[in-house]
Amino acid sequence: MTVDPDILEELEGWSEDDDDDEGEDEGGAGADGDGEEPEPAKGDGPGSDGALVLVATPIGNLGDLSPRAAEVLASADVIYCEDTRHSRKLLTHAGITGVRLRSLHQHNEDDRVDEVVASVTAGRRVALVSDAGMPGISDPGSRVVTAVAGAGLTVSVIPGPSAGLAALVASGLPTDRFCFEGFLPRSGKERRRRLAALADETRTTVVFEAPGRLAATLADLAGTLGDDRPVAVARELTKLHEEIWRGTAAEGARWASSSPVRGEVVIVVGGAPETAAVQVEDGPLREALEVRLAAGERTRGAVDAVADEFGVARRRVYDLALTARNDPPMPGVAIDRE
Repeated sequence: MTVDPDILEELEGWSEDDDDDEGEDEGGAGADGDGEEPEPAKGDGPGSDGALVLVATPIGNLGDLSPRAAEVLASADVIYCEDTRHSRKLLTHAGITGVRLRSLHQHNEDDRVDEVVASVTAGRRVALVSDAGMPGISDPGSRVVTAVAGAGLTVSVIPGPSAGLAALVASGLPTDRFCFEGFLPRSGKERRRRLAALADETRTTVVFEAPGRLAATLADLAGTLGDDRPVAVARELTKLHEEIWRGTAAEGARWASSSPVRGEVVIVVGGAPETAAVQVEDGPLREALEVRLAAGERTRGAVDAVADEFGVARRRVYDLALTARNDPPMPGVAIDRE
């Protein structure tokens, strides 16, 4: 399919239009004047063809909306979307009119669950989309799917664009085994714990990140996984200014700090080298940790040193250090509890 360059150019403004505001409920043709959802237009009540359909939508290039996805959206009784304004642009491009739009985002998903289940039970065809990509993947939708499936109702999927998979296959890193990390916690103990887990992860890992936090996250990856851990950074995928940067974590941190990075970002992190399992009991590891901590080393440095000394996974030593924080320290041992 050849996509009109004017349409591609328009996409550059998508992420800049009203990013901080949530879309409001919007009535299409057939919506009641009070904004409440009308009676089923296509369903015949309980026992008919009611279903929840997850529809993948373009991650940038509107031409990536599949004909099947457009057909499902056009025939839906109601479309639940993360932001009605984003979805309205997509529907307009596809020539779809007269379908009711309802917002379903991170702040109201719990409130919408019963409503969606009731709609599907009543025989409605309910479509669910996010602003981009597959709903439920670091986007709202998973709680609704759980409830609908738990009620014994039909859930189906229209596959399509995925920023994580697109970045993975273009990264140049191994794709035979990979895992999805999503967005890392912004700060605190849970962020450090998740980063520590990645240090020993041998599979390629896909991480989502906001452009404003990219440099800091790459610096944290370098500090925890090692400066030379290979990474790829994909931004503006499928858009006019698509870019895929490849190098090491330390180089990536410097690159991201050198100039502002725009657009949605995916980080693909190479896995840790496979190492032969080393049979070491916990006792010697704890003793080595205690000696280093008693000498005034900080926890992170002590964990790294003990893991290297005994040839064991850093995560294992880190978990022992966390346990030590919660146990009364041995006489003369100062535990860093930061």
